Amino acid sequence: MPRGESPLDPDGGPLIEFAARLRKLREQAGSPTYRDLARDAHYGIATLSSAAAGRQLPSLAVTLAYVRACGGDEREWKLIWQRTADACAGKGISDGTGADGRRGNRARPPYAGLASFTEDDAGLFFGREKLTATLVEHLREKRLLVLFGGSGSGKSSVLRAGVLPAFPDVSSLVFTPGPHPLEECAVRLAARAGTAPGPVHDALAAEPHTFHRMVRQIIAGRQKADSPADHLLVVVDQFEEVFTVCRDTKEREGFVAALVHAAQAPDSRTRVAIAVRSDFYTHCTRLPALVDALPHAHHPVGPMTAEELRAAIVQPAARCRLTVESALLTTLTADAHGRPGALPLLSHALLETWKRRRGNALTLAGYRAAGGFEGALTQTAEEFHHALSENRQKAARRLFLRLVALGEGTEDTKRRVPRHELDDGPDTQIVLERATRARLLTVDGDHVEIAHEALIRCWPRLGDWLEKDRSQERVHRALTEATTLWQSLDHDPDALYRGVRLAAAQDLPPQALTARERAFLDASASAAQRAQQRESRRLRRLRRLVAALVALLVCVVAVTGFAVRAQNTVIQQRNEDVAVQAADKAVLLGPYDPSLAIQIALAAYRQTPQEHTKDALLSTLSVASIDLTTTGPKPAGLAPAVTGDGRTLAMANSSEIVLWDIRNPQQPRRLGTTDIGGASLGPIEFTADGNTLLGADNHRTLWSWDVTNPRNPTLLSKKPAVHTDAVYSIAVRYDGRVAATSSYDDTIRLWDITDPKTPRMLDQLTGHAANVKPVVFSPDGKALASGSDDHDIRLWDVSDPHHGAPVAVLKGHTNFVDALAYSPDGHTLLSGSDDHTAELWDISDLPRYRRLGEVARHADIVTGVAFASHGRTAVTVGVDGVVNVSDMTDRARPTPVAHLTNPRGTIKEVRYLKADGTFLTVTAHYSVQIWYTDLDRALADACGRIHGTISRAQWNHHFPHLDYAPPCNH
Repeated sequence: MPRGESPLDPDGGPLIEFAARLRKLREQAGSPTYRDLARDAHYGIATLSSAAAGRQLPSLAVTLAYVRACGGDEREWKLIWQRTADACAGKGISDGTGADGRRGNRARPPYAGLASFTEDDAGLFFGREKLTATLVEHLREKRLLVLFGGSGSGKSSVLRAGVLPAFPDVSSLVFTPGPHPLEECAVRLAARAGTAPGPVHDALAAEPHTFHRMVRQIIAGRQKADSPADHLLVVVDQFEEVFTVCRDTKEREGFVAALVHAAQAPDSRTRVAIAVRSDFYTHCTRLPALVDALPHAHHPVGPMTAEELRAAIVQPAARCRLTVESALLTTLTADAHGRPGALPLLSHALLETWKRRRGNALTLAGYRAAGGFEGALTQTAEEFHHALSENRQKAARRLFLRLVALGEGTEDTKRRVPRHELDDGPDTQIVLERATRARLLTVDGDHVEIAHEALIRCWPRLGDWLEKDRSQERVHRALTEATTLWQSLDHDPDALYRGVRLAAAQDLPPQALTARERAFLDASASAAQRAQQRESRRLRRLRRLVAALVALLVCVVAVTGFAVRAQNTVIQQRNEDVAVQAADKAVLLGPYDPSLAIQIALAAYRQTPQEHTKDALLSTLSVASIDLTTTGPKPAGLAPAVTGDGRTLAMANSSEIVLWDIRNPQQPRRLGTTDIGGASLGPIEFTADGNTLLGADNHRTLWSWDVTNPRNPTLLSKKPAVHTDAVYSIAVRYDGRVAATSSYDDTIRLWDITDPKTPRMLDQLTGHAANVKPVVFSPDGKALASGSDDHDIRLWDVSDPHHGAPVAVLKGHTNFVDALAYSPDGHTLLSGSDDHTAELWDISDLPRYRRLGEVARHADIVTGVAFASHGRTAVTVGVDGVVNVSDMTDRARPTPVAHLTNPRGTIKEVRYLKADGTFLTVTAHYSVQIWYTDLDRALADACGRIHGTISRAQWNHHFPHLDYAPPCNH
């Protein structure tokens, strides 16, 4: 007797239809028993009977074995199986059982993918129960919570799906700051209070305490309406937007002051939870209203434990009556455990695996088909991109670039963009619709944003777009903001572009601009043309006046000479003005067209040889020297490492250290690499002989490599847990036997690296009251200098590195100390600070010291300082993109040598390479430049660096009224 089977639901969907066809095939074969089928198919009875049960889709191998045993056509059934798998996975159809347990319904995914979990997803939010309980208790006791965590650590999800549901009787207000946080705040509060947002915004701008009073008004209104809520829980997600997209310092500080006061007022009815990326911690300490509250309000979001990861994977599936294959659970846990920013990648990989499930089972095969851990996101993005036509791919590039906020010393972040900022063409609308359907973008009301910043890190195509178009995107982003301002001022002509900004914006590709931006540029160009016409008329009047004066003076022989001199003076002053303006334009043009920039700067200097035009010429030559982001992997380390002879450069990216031969800076040669397994190295440093390289990663591990052969570096050791917090810098003593590491745990540690294979800790130096940043050994190795966020510089006696002792504390800076350098004779120390100054200190008679004064002042943070090996010059660099070179012959009165400009923006590090005045800098985005200040060398090199002679049209644009005289003939 053949085995009887339970009936199938005729409306059960494609999975049930597949099972019914298998049963029919068995009937056509004479209804053999499953025992007989098992003997012929070489699979177990239970496996074959389950294949036709309709509970889950069997594997292709089991299906074909069943078909062979029944005498069916294997090629036909292979197609039937594939169509059924596509119907169950690709179209989102439930395998007969929905998330609600009823057959035939469309299944709701148990995972959020790249999107954050929301309050509606609380039933599927697992793994963060312990953290949620801690945060809820914190908010109940202290009312103000600042949640720090890396991108992808789950900050938004734990607040929205964990903390908010824990306050069921408390009204909530959830928003992101955007470019105008006070305006966003006013709109949300006014909607709750039932009033107009305009007066609320004006009141908030004038008096931050208005926020607290508005909340009390809202609560009072609810109590009259018999609502039980007597508090308001304010959740500010993506708080880093107050730094990345809000440009108004006053509005930023007013917004934060309003939040902090509302939470800390004695009669407060407000609880405030702020989620901010951990790399913006230092930015938060610069907000006066927040810095005092941070010690008691901040809470870190760490990585999930293995048990928490298992709960986050298994429990949502169980809620939806799904199972997770044990092999898949093991693989996912291993892939995600200990990885920073892993949660959105894990959730997206699970979502894609769910789409490829077999029946009610999530399988390892489905996970691998989705692309694996990081590959799932890349595969989704690439599938979206490949499905677009060529024109729509270009529209996608423009759209995604517009949705990224370019970092300044921090990682790039996503940018929330209003719909009206996007082009309204059909291609853009279709790209937006498809990207939203693929869950790469989210559309919330009138705003669009990238679903998660993990996409910026893990989609190589987007990374390439950003790297290639970074300078252009900065110009474009500024144009977008200027267009918005112009429209908000009712097309005020004073808000239009002029001069260099207009010239740079006109170089943007027309297809990348929206209709609004094209209208703004057209209006700016028209205004510039009218201004040029007015200037031409003024010059013509001036010429007529001069001509009349000359004619008059011809009649008066006694004053003829004066007329000639007057005309020459006017012409000379005009030509000098033209040359200075052209020099400024050349510096800005450097990243886009270095050949043209060099010719303009050279012509400007020859026309008007002065300090300003000389600095412009040196700037254009230097910026064009080397850019490692286009010749190799994008570096990711905090600092470069350069050997003492200036011949070899080391930079770290996300997976390896790359060594470069930079003897010829214009043609750097990649020597060798060493894999670091995604360790994300921070500081790296060579020993003096250049044979050993030290580094520290974000897991607080000390690494060392043998680089005697730079083409084949080899790992010597990995020393874990060298500090209890992140390592900021590494210094190596001149003899290569002792190293020092500084850390955010407020300490310095000294290491014996005589044998780099077995580094040993010698001593721990304590005394700083905040993060310890730069550390540097004196030239004789007997002293160590350290700078800190406590504003002090400390000098230590480390002649016996087993017993380091404090010698002196140098006070004078009013903000964080970020950079230090000893003079070659060890008698002078140079420091750079967040207070925008570089200070010089006489330390020749310790413990007495003398503050000599400022070497240079910058418009922003001084990030790097260095002495030349001969000690006669020093250089300082900063966030303002300025490179100041000073003559230190008389250290009591340093004199400026050059004031150079890097149009690429923030400069993070500077290192002298050799005695002839050559030095190296690294920008915030790790482009590397070689600079020099020898004018004779600059004049000799300039023409050898150009490609094509400046045209007459280009000359007339930059040098109006001057005869065409190309500085170089090619």
